[in-house]
Amino acid sequence: MTTVDIKGISKQYLPGNPVLLPLDLCVNSGELFFLLGPSGCGKSTMLRIIAGFVKPDTGTVSFDRQDITDMPPEKRQTAMVFQNYALWPHMTVYENVAFGLNAAGVKNPELDRSVKAALETVQLGGYHDRKPTSLSGGQQQRVALARALAVNPKILLLDEPLSNLDARLRDSMRVEIRRICKERHLTAIYVTHDRKEALSMADRIAVIDKGAIQQIGTPEDLYRRPANRFVASFLGECNFISGTVISRGENKTVVETGIGTLTSALSPPEGDAKITVLIRPENILIGGDSAPNSFDAAIENGVFLGETAVWNINSNRCRLTVTELGTRPRTSGDKCRFSIAAENIVLLK
Repeated sequence: MTTVDIKGISKQYLPGNPVLLPLDLCVNSGELFFLLGPSGCGKSTMLRIIAGFVKPDTGTVSFDRQDITDMPPEKRQTAMVFQNYALWPHMTVYENVAFGLNAAGVKNPELDRSVKAALETVQLGGYHDRKPTSLSGGQQQRVALARALAVNPKILLLDEPLSNLDARLRDSMRVEIRRICKERHLTAIYVTHDRKEALSMADRIAVIDKGAIQQIGTPEDLYRRPANRFVASFLGECNFISGTVISRGENKTVVETGIGTLTSALSPPEGDAKITVLIRPENILIGGDSAPNSFDAAIENGVFLGETAVWNINSNRCRLTVTELGTRPRTSGDKCRFSIAAENIVLLK
């Protein structure tokens, strides 16, 4: 297991157009760490700098406190899994997995043992003689993962590896990749723009926008306590309401908003009394006449999604989205009482 330390790394391909602003980052040993952000935010460039494919303009990359910034890629003991699999179609599965070992000069019986162990790890033990073109997309991605694992890397790098798979395969491969990383005690850095991948797989996540890290934390921390509006909206559906802080106390902040006076269990941001209130749609409950933070609203319209329904509601011209679990029949114009738990009212600048 290996730690990765990034200090002051920056990159621009065109003068005056930075892809990465100077940033610091530490990935712990054995951690499955995600770089999450929209297309063009710099996350793939960061991954390629760690791999050695791209040279940074400033800063250093260290593995276990050893500066490897100028070390060539083949000496870093990293392995990359790409979005498009990058398999050789004329080679068998066995030959594809053995490719990196052959390039490193590994001979039999060690080569054979490593290839077979990697294929067993990804549950493709009986596929040695198959060609990649005869495999499904999920199986091809498993072969690409086996090829990376066969060289026994210090660090596994994954660049949007599931984006070409259908939804069902993505779900199963998320479980498989996390299982493999944890079983092998691998330090892994995973790039994606898919929030569900990050939330369901990561130990920690760095949310990146416009070349800068917006927030680092566990999936639950980022989802429940985002640092700003960008992080909040990138990780899920949001209701944002303008508010004014009326009073501040220990574990209690009272805010005046368009849907009435709300009490949050969280501290407000420092500075101006004008803030933004964040409420996730699933945290607005229907019912609870005497519950704290309750208000009246009318249902304007909604969408039935099976186990859930999404309602658009209107309270004093303040429009909110509500996600209801265990749905019941409702129609446009229905007036209901809604409530929000104090710990689910997040206060942002």
